[in-house]
Amino acid sequence: MPLTPLKAQALDTDTFLTALYVEIDDFFQREGPPEARRPGPAAALNRSEVLCLALFGRWGTFPSERAFWRYARAHLRPFFPGLGERSPFNRLARAYGVDLQRWATGLAQHFGAGGALYEALDLTAVPTRSCHRRGRGWLAGPADVGYRSRLGGFAGFKVLVSCTPRGVITGLGVAPASPNEPPFTESFLALRHAAAGRAQMPGVGLPARGMYVLDKGFAGRERPWVWWQAWGVEVLCAPPAYPGTTPWPKAARRRVAPLRQIIETVFAKLQGGFGLAQERPHSVAGFLARLAARVALHNFCIGLNRRLGRPDLAFAGLVDYAAL
Repeated sequence: MPLTPLKAQALDTDTFLTALYVEIDDFFQREGPPEARRPGPAAALNRSEVLCLALFGRWGTFPSERAFWRYARAHLRPFFPGLGERSPFNRLARAYGVDLQRWATGLAQHFGAGGALYEALDLTAVPTRSCHRRGRGWLAGPADVGYRSRLGGFAGFKVLVSCTPRGVITGLGVAPASPNEPPFTESFLALRHAAAGRAQMPGVGLPARGMYVLDKGFAGRERPWVWWQAWGVEVLCAPPAYPGTTPWPKAARRRVAPLRQIIETVFAKLQGGFGLAQERPHSVAGFLARLAARVALHNFCIGLNRRLGRPDLAFAGLVDYAAL
């Protein structure tokens, strides 16, 4: 759908929703797979409608799921006549979680991720409850207690994100909060380089054509060589402070540090702009579906900004928040 460049003016919600729906529907008609038939009566919303609502609800303007649903029922019925209750919609969104992952990574390839010189790889923490509360909580087992320097001790998940120098998210992985970075990164790379792994978890995305730029805590002493032998993965990161390891000079560290800065910008968009910091999931499937929706919305907004002649990551002025 052609859009007139609007460098200063924000899009109204009608235009944004129309562009989002058309992009989703075109993708699945072009690349599939076809929508699976489910037992029981047909759902009032089709797959494209469910994914469109799931993405739109991830804007940080909505403080909660209930707030978004109140807005949807009050303002979005002309666009989605089959809009019903929140619980059936949430079940459909969870059921389409893999499709959300597939579309998010498909957008990344469409926006030139395969030609990127490198990808920045890093972790962000997603607390799901206070680690000082009593009881096991909603997700005891899948979520546990870990440590990040930004938060200290926290209970929840770690999310591994890989992005291009322009901020396009090419893949993500999720793990409990406790595992260390090197084994988590190795599992992520193993899934990326195995066709069976990508088929089962399309959210990991395709392997990077260039190198990965990592923090020094990710690779360890021997793992870069193991990754090179196993998958041909090139890693650029400062050596960890092991005995007998020669540290990089300050000039080298200063040249590499800006390469990783883009991942911090991406995390700020996910955590603040798309509400990941407020995520309080009650099921793993729900968390994975909403996380994939945030990544897909992030990549879609980059593509929309490019079509409108705006900076790639200028999300704040893209939609007219006053209308929400």
